This record gives sequence, C-alpha cells and structure tokens, in this order.
Amino acid sequence: MKLAIITALALLLSPPALANKVYVSNEKSNTITVIDSTSWEVLEEFPAGNRPRGIGISPDGQHLYVCASDDDTVRVFDAETYQELWTLPSGPDPELFTLHPSGNPLYVANEDDNLVTVVDTEKRVVIAEIPVGVEPEGMAISPDSRFVINTSETTNMAHFIDTDDYKIKHNILVDQRPRYAVYTDDGSKLFVSSEIGGTVSVIDPLKDGGPELTSKIGFEVAGIQPEWLQPVGMKVTSDNKWLFVALGPANRIAVIDVEKNAVKDYILVGQRVWQLAFTPDQKYLITTNGNSNDVTIIDVDAQKAIKSVQVGQQPWGVVVAPDK
Repeated sequence: MKLAIITALALLLSPPALANKVYVSNEKSNTITVIDSTSWEVLEEFPAGNRPRGIGISPDGQHLYVCASDDDTVRVFDAETYQELWTLPSGPDPELFTLHPSGNPLYVANEDDNLVTVVDTEKRVVIAEIPVGVEPEGMAISPDSRFVINTSETTNMAHFIDTDDYKIKHNILVDQRPRYAVYTDDGSKLFVSSEIGGTVSVIDPLKDGGPELTSKIGFEVAGIQPEWLQPVGMKVTSDNKWLFVALGPANRIAVIDVEKNAVKDYILVGQRVWQLAFTPDQKYLITTNGNSNDVTIIDVDAQKAIKSVQVGQQPWGVVVAPDK
C-alpha cells in the first residue's frame, strides 16, 4: 500500500512532458504552420515569403531559418514570436541547407546556380561560393563537421566538401536524381536517396583511400508501381538502428534496419510524403505530405502512424524546436 501511494505521488509531482514547437513550411500557401508536439494542435500559421521549402532552427532554438526559394533568400524568424528578424544572402533559388552544429555557418544549396553558398549567420555575409554539380539539393554535415555533403540532382553525385578550405575532395556517383543525404550519428554510414533511381545508396565515408559506395537499398510495395517508389527525405535514429525514408507518391515511409541495410517495413502516411523530422526525444517522427496538405505523426518505437494534422497548402519541410 505504501509503495502504491509513493508511486502515485511521484506521478503527480513529476513535471509534465515538455512541448516542442513543430514548424512546417507550406510551399504553395507561402506560410509556416506551427504545431504543439504534445497536443498536436495547430498554434499558428504565419507568412514566410515566396515558396518556402528548406527549414531549420538554430541550436539554441531562438532563430528559425526558411529558404524562401522564389525570393532568392533565407528568411530568419524569431522562433517564439514568428516575427521576421532579417534575411541572409543565400544565393539564387535556395532549396535545402545544413547548419554547422555551432549554429554558424549555414551551408545552402542553390538549385538554379549550381552552387553551395556558405553564409556567416552572425555577420550575415557570404563566406564562400562552391561550384558543384547541376541542380544541387541535398545537404548534410558529417558528425565531426569535417565535411559538408551536397547531392546534385542532374549530375547524380554526392560531393564531399572540406569545411576548412571549401574544396570538393571526393565525388561519389549514385543513382538518378539524388535528393537527400544523412549520416548515422557515429559517422560510419552516409545514406543518399535517389528519387528517380528509386534507391538509397549506402556510402562508407571512413574508407581508407576515401569514401566508397558499398551497397544500394531498393524498395518494393505490393500494389504500388515501381516508378512511384521515389525516396526523398530521410532520418536515422541516434542509436544508429533505424533509417526512415519518405517514398514520395508511394505514400509510404520505409523502415530500414541500418545494420543489415534492409527494409523491415512500410508505414502508410499521407499523399506525396516529402520530408521528415524527429521530436528531440525521438519518440515521434513527423512527415510532410504535399498532396494531402497534412503531416503524419509516427510513433517511432511502435513504427506506426498515430495521427494526421492539417496544415497549409503543399507542406514541404519540417523542423522541431530543440529542448530548452
């Protein structure tokens, strides 16, 4: 009886679960939708420039970065008040970016100009412009921050850019139209999704002599035409066990066993699933579904979709505020 009372008191006195804001860029309605990660209620929707796509947040959670692709700039908002603070000189048609873990600099893919632009987020100036392949899109940074990875859609390559001198040190050929790149947290694997090729390339970035393509992961879903299996956005769990891959018009998330490089399951979500984001505790995974104008909430442990939330028109990117 005493144990039961103590347990009940502990539950009553324990702090409530922290809510983290979820920010979704809506490409067609030119807005950002803000969602509460506990109630999954929409809190706000605010204007974000023309054709907002890539979206991210500073490590301290104060600044929200949004690629306003048709404005040729990155807009910076106060993550709490949603007021626009300033813009960053991103270069033409910014689509995706990655932030240095310190929050500075910002590495931006400029799709129309075949450049990766490096921007000082404090001084708000361009540090470097790096020529890459045709139609750069995917951006990632290695866990040790030594390399920035850019994927070029038309050149079909992953470029390894040295963060010290901003020169390309390695190029890895992948399948057609690479869209996204993501590392495991231990840095032992780099995954690159190829939308038209229909595969995820597995790269050993630590190979003696330079990075090496070691295998490719394909997809097969009963009743779904192969050309609809278009891998785009990806996220990998911090324990390096599971890779989640958005499969575009297949309306599925593929669940991949990282150790085996094999598909374990598929999760049905909304229409034309595009990008993904974890909550900080990685309890939930949020997907943006461009044609159904919603996001799907996935329970990561159960590997099941549990809820959908309506947002703006053609949701594209998603990011979750860090714990404070």
